[in-house]
Amino acid sequence: MTEFLDFLKHKYAYVAIGEFKPGCFSEARQLYEKAVSTYDHGFKGAYLLQEPGTDRGIAIILWENVEDMEAHESEVYEQALAKISHLFATPPVTTFYEVCSEIGLPDGAKPVGVVDA
Repeated sequence: MTEFLDFLKHKYAYVAIGEFKPGCFSEARQLYEKAVSTYDHGFKGAYLLQEPGTDRGIAIILWENVEDMEAHESEVYEQALAKISHLFATPPVTTFYEVCSEIGLPDGAKPVGVVDA
């Protein structure tokens, strides 16, 4: 029964959509990867998407549950945000989602470019 209940659990996603100042996406990417590499308990993966030819992007960070996500909103999170905030052209729009469907990589597989924590 426990396996069935685990199957019914959904991950949660923190999503930020924003635009960086011209030419700043690369620096923002480095800071994003550095911040994400500090996440541990409950962290399930992260993606940074860039619209080709622009400085617009979407950051998606997956968490096992809401509590784990909130636990990482700590001093490290605030420091990372402070380092990256000056790079934004306008403040990003952030949203929180429940992952309702997940189709893709088998357990343990990592997409190209994903940094281990």
